Parts: sequence; C-alpha cells; structure tokens
Amino acid sequence: MKTADLANNVFDASVREYHRHDDINLSAPALYDEGSFERILFEKNWVDAVQWHLEDIIRDPEIDPSEALELKRRIDRSNQVRTDMVEQIDSWFRDRYAGVTPLPDATINTESPAWALDRLSILALKIWHMREQAERTDASEEHIERCKGKLEILLEQRDDLSTAIDQLLEDIAAGRKYMKVYRQMKMYNDPATNPVLYGKKD
Repeated sequence: MKTADLANNVFDASVREYHRHDDINLSAPALYDEGSFERILFEKNWVDAVQWHLEDIIRDPEIDPSEALELKRRIDRSNQVRTDMVEQIDSWFRDRYAGVTPLPDATINTESPAWALDRLSILALKIWHMREQAERTDASEEHIERCKGKLEILLEQRDDLSTAIDQLLEDIAAGRKYMKVYRQMKMYNDPATNPVLYGKKD
C-alpha cells in the first residue's frame, strides 16, 4: 500500500473514532501497535481532531471570557504538540531514507513529507465535517448543495495531494529529491524568546 493511501486510511479511522465519542478531553485510543508509523499518524490526527473542535467551541459568541482564555492557551499548547509530531514524522522519514545517496542534481522540495501529511490529516477532518453538512436534514437546499460542491472539491484535493506525496517519496527514494528536518523554532511559546514573557522576569 502506498504511503498516502495508508495515511488516509489511518486518518479516516481516527476521525471516525473521535466522533464516536466526540470528547475533547479523551486521549487517543491505542488502535495500532506502539511505535508503529500508523500509531504516530493516528495520534497526530487525533490531536488535529481535538483542536478542530476546540476552535469551534472558542467561536461561541456567548462563551465566558475566562473559559475562552483557557481554551486559547490550550489551543496554543496543542499547536506546539502538532508541530512536534510533524517533526517526529519527518524524523521517521529521514531514518527511512538514510541509506539513499542523493543524485548530483537532486533538489529539495518546498515542504517536507510530514508537513504534506499534516495537510492530508486536516483534509480528512474537512471532508468529514463537510459531508456532515451536506447530509443535514435541518438546513436549506441551498446550503446542502453548496456543501456538496465543496465536498467534491475537498475529495479532489485529497486525491491530488495523495498523488503528490507519493511522488515526492518516490523521488526521495530514488535520490531525485532530498529532505531535511527543520525545526519550526516557534518563539511565542518560549519564555526565552517571547519578549512579553522574558520581560516579566525579575
């Protein structure tokens, strides 16, 4: 099975499992073996699913400001976890292709395999929720038709992105492309680099 197909299957399984419970406080269940690539992908998508619903909740116009602040901080922490997991996936790919010698004219891609898979994970969530909208029985026909059109586009995007991911991995395996693992080096979560945080030190 190609990597993108595998990822799509795992992401879809994660989205289905999350919505069986629909609980932002539930940890990802262990449906795959510890340390397996599938387990990493599943947990990555689970984090994305939780954050998706946190983003929904925080947009409630009647939300209590103190609850909104706590949710915003939780989303910030979640973003850092997501970034760390993407880098973990890229490290997995780097190890997988460690024995490949890039060709003399090899080029680097605009994004790493893991960041492309990150977009595929988000697409799984978009597709689930857009399909949900397209199947509503309490919405106008105009709304439903509009969402059906968007769903078709999302499905096409997933097919195109899946093809591009597999082509990128084939190019890396053949030495036509090479990859590096860049750390995102986010500064706003770091007390040493966020001036609002380090400026409060005594």
